[in-house]
Amino acid sequence: MHRRAVLASALAVGTAAATGLRPASAQAALPVVDMELLLLAAQINPVQQGTPIWPGAGESVRLVEQALADRGLLRARYVDGHFGTASIDAYAQWQKSLGHSGLAANGLPGVASLTTLGSGRFTLSRVVRPGSRVSWRGYPFNTRTVDMLLEAERLCGLTFAVDQGSYSPGTDPTSAGTHDGGGTADLDADALTRAQRTSALVALRSVGFAAWLRTPAQHPAWPYHLHVVAGNDTDLARPAQQQIGQYYLGRNGLSGQGPDDGPQVEKLTWEQYLRNRG
Repeated sequence: MHRRAVLASALAVGTAAATGLRPASAQAALPVVDMELLLLAAQINPVQQGTPIWPGAGESVRLVEQALADRGLLRARYVDGHFGTASIDAYAQWQKSLGHSGLAANGLPGVASLTTLGSGRFTLSRVVRPGSRVSWRGYPFNTRTVDMLLEAERLCGLTFAVDQGSYSPGTDPTSAGTHDGGGTADLDADALTRAQRTSALVALRSVGFAAWLRTPAQHPAWPYHLHVVAGNDTDLARPAQQQIGQYYLGRNGLSGQGPDDGPQVEKLTWEQYLRNRG
């Protein structure tokens, strides 16, 4: 390096030390948004009473809400760490402003829109992706959901017969739109014994699904089947998002919001399950 350049560099460092300022290369890193916790809050908060903050998610949510507020999409009073309906709607507007529509503007933060929103403001950790769309056993799914179903089969020793897959808008009006997006499935339970149904539900819940046994007593058009929704799937339709929230709050995912009638297991996302499994 030229002698004058060396002197200039030394003077800059010395001045920074004297004034308490740090050179640009030593500035603090951007804050981090935990995408897993952000997504959980975005599914659970909208169906909660009041404005509680989901444990551990507050700072990540506030960073995203502040970015939305700075773009005029969210009122300042909603920058509170609670990712409720107002924040979901604001995020959907952000997605639409990027040219997205349909499931890509469902209000759940996806990697692409979240990365753009956070440019120069925050970075992401524990990124969640639904994977590509595939056909599995004759029905549409994404690869994340298929991986979860295969692992649940391994755990319970059963092979699931699919009655309804994901990405199936209008296929079954009694599903109330839950299958319009990704992360959902109905699995045949007519031929399963009571013990097998329970074993399947335990396995499905263990890998990150909200999973319930649906019966003809609940709706006359329903055969016995296992209704499952993959938590933290960024392609979830709004009704399915709400079912994840209801599951985490101990409800049965039906319109009456009755108590959860399934086996109790630790509630985990797929990514948490994989980390625990090692």
